[in-house]
Amino acid sequence: MTLVPRPILTDGATHPAQQFRNLVSDLARDNEGVTRGTDLKVTQLSTPGSSVQVSSGTGLVRGRYAAYQGTYAVMNVGSTNVAIAPTGGSPRSDMLIIRVEDKEYEGSIDPTTGEVNYFQIISNVSSSATVIPDGRTGIPLARIDIPASTSTITNAMIKDIRQIANPRKESLLRTQSPASQSTAITGTAYSYAYFSTAAGWAIPVPSWASIARIRVDVAGLRITTGNLYGTFRANLGSSLSLQATVIDDNQGAVTRRLGTVAADTLTIPDAYRGTTQTLRAQGAGGPGNASQMYADASTTFVAQVEFEEGPR
Repeated sequence: MTLVPRPILTDGATHPAQQFRNLVSDLARDNEGVTRGTDLKVTQLSTPGSSVQVSSGTGLVRGRYAAYQGTYAVMNVGSTNVAIAPTGGSPRSDMLIIRVEDKEYEGSIDPTTGEVNYFQIISNVSSSATVIPDGRTGIPLARIDIPASTSTITNAMIKDIRQIANPRKESLLRTQSPASQSTAITGTAYSYAYFSTAAGWAIPVPSWASIARIRVDVAGLRITTGNLYGTFRANLGSSLSLQATVIDDNQGAVTRRLGTVAADTLTIPDAYRGTTQTLRAQGAGGPGNASQMYADASTTFVAQVEFEEGPR
């Protein structure tokens, strides 16, 4: 049989499990991994011991045994402990995966009585391994790098190697032009100040966000008085700053306009998720600076912010 004669979902028809698994694969865009950034995370026990714990969560596991095997949806409800064997006189790296063993393709586990998906340790993998080293059906969760003569597993030994199957993304584009001239930004000691008439933007941070890629452009900064040597950056909230870029302009006392950009990839703190944070540009004068920097009604700021979900 080539063409499956009854497409999902046809009223009155029956459909093989493989057809549903391929529907899952299609809906997942043939990707696999955990569903959310906190799903199936591996950590030490509350009191470190000879096991690790895997948190609640769901994931997608692509079948590797046969073409069009499809994708399995897996779920762990509650924390599950997985034992780790102690090391002897040499260090060892183990990989903890969630494994699927479907007897339609491999093995002999009866799905009515046995565990078709389960946590499995692949012992003695490479100390840099991040993918399952053979063709078994599963997704990697963590690599545990265990020193010699060790039986107690701590978070310092656990390398998170989860991937999110379909990470969420959200992009924002914001613009702002001051209505009037700001207070001058000057000085020679890299003392950062906001452009007083450019209030910045209120940025809602998604509850699932792990990283933010941020770019802030400015066009038409007003420069006066003398040679300018300074920097430009932006802050998101009270604790995150974009990498500063240098402004080096030696046109003397003539009044002129210039533009610049600051950009960075930032890790989102737990306290930021689900809140609104202010993104706002700053400038500073550096050693030898003899100029003044302003934003005014002829200045435009542009902010691009992309949030992305990742393991955390």
